[in-house]
Amino acid sequence: MFGSLGFTELILILMIVLIIFGAGKLPQLGEGLGKAIKGFKKSVHEADAIEADAQAAVQQAAAPQTVTTASTQGAALNQPAGAAAQPAPRS
Repeated sequence: MFGSLGFTELILILMIVLIIFGAGKLPQLGEGLGKAIKGFKKSVHEADAIEADAQAAVQQAAAPQTVTTASTQGAALNQPAGAAAQPAPRS
């Protein structure tokens, strides 16, 4: 990750950050950074789950339409040419 940065460069960067922000702010900065990373990971996983749910819903919605169309066509084929389609009785 830090390919060209050595140990001494990292220590120097940490010392500069400590001087700029002070010792009191470092825990708050670390906590904020941790929450940001956690929130990002959560949103990525939720986006994948939402996308998978949407695809499943589309597939489920498409499946009953093809079955209904096939059963409607079959009912129309069994009726005489001049007969009108009647709605199914409700129970």
